[in-house]
Amino acid sequence: MNLEEDLAYELFSQQEIADRVAAMGEAITQDYAEKAADGIVLICVLRGAAIFMGDLARQIKLPLEMDYMAVSSYGNGTKSSGVVRILKDLSSSIEGRHVIIAEDILDSGLTLKFLIKSLSARKPASIEVCTLLRKDTPNQADVNCRYIGFECPNEFIVGYGLDYAERYRNLSCIGVLKPEIYS
Repeated sequence: MNLEEDLAYELFSQQEIADRVAAMGEAITQDYAEKAADGIVLICVLRGAAIFMGDLARQIKLPLEMDYMAVSSYGNGTKSSGVVRILKDLSSSIEGRHVIIAEDILDSGLTLKFLIKSLSARKPASIEVCTLLRKDTPNQADVNCRYIGFECPNEFIVGYGLDYAERYRNLSCIGVLKPEIYS
């Protein structure tokens, strides 16, 4: 079975993604070189951002700690329910630390807005968002993303960690899923 056959078209190739992730890692390294001598905490929003964060972490030339959160706002649907639940919380304290949330896609923005509020209550030195994709979504919540990989259309996107019903995460490219697959 060739999963790429289920794509209507490819948005970003493996090489385009690698180049952009490298540039984002370089920007983070430059921005935090002076103010975060003891390192940063990179928080992965599971499961979609796991591949992205692994690649991003290797491009950041500073000490860093990786931690993980699992949240749910989609269930098995294709649109966010708007109700966010923490399924797995951080393993370590972020108080006084510089935190970067690594997210796969900013869609409705509801999950990120919830996460930022939740993590801010833990008194980090700073919180920034690094998202691989920002979707052109109507009525998107106002979320400040310091690092954005790509702007993308309001389509159903899969690959490079993004899924539909837990499939397609392992595609090396990012593409638009054919509507007949999820209709």
